Amino acid sequence: MIRAKLWFRCAAMHDPVTPVIVQPAVIGWEAKRREVDLTIERAFKGDELVLRMKGWVTTDVQKVIDVVKRHGYLKVLDDRDLVVEMETEKELKELTHDLGEHFHDQVDLERI
Repeated sequence: MIRAKLWFRCAAMHDPVTPVIVQPAVIGWEAKRREVDLTIERAFKGDELVLRMKGWVTTDVQKVIDVVKRHGYLKVLDDRDLVVEMETEKELKELTHDLGEHFHDQVDLERI
């Protein structure tokens, strides 16, 4: 298993950034006729976390997800860090090439 951090170009400062989970999302309910005292705490999945970057980075995040899914999958590692997981070195090279072709220097990978 090969893992790599996915780095985006920040729209405001133009430096490399990657999203991290600081605190899981807390979801609750509101009932129309009664009080519901129930919450669920859940971290985002990899693609959900990338989608939250929309507008904060210089690329179309949905297109990034589409390119990544051709070679591997997005995952949140240790309930915090966004990574791309691939099976082979060949997939890593192909993904790196495809990211460069589609996004130039706006998205890149760092093997961990």
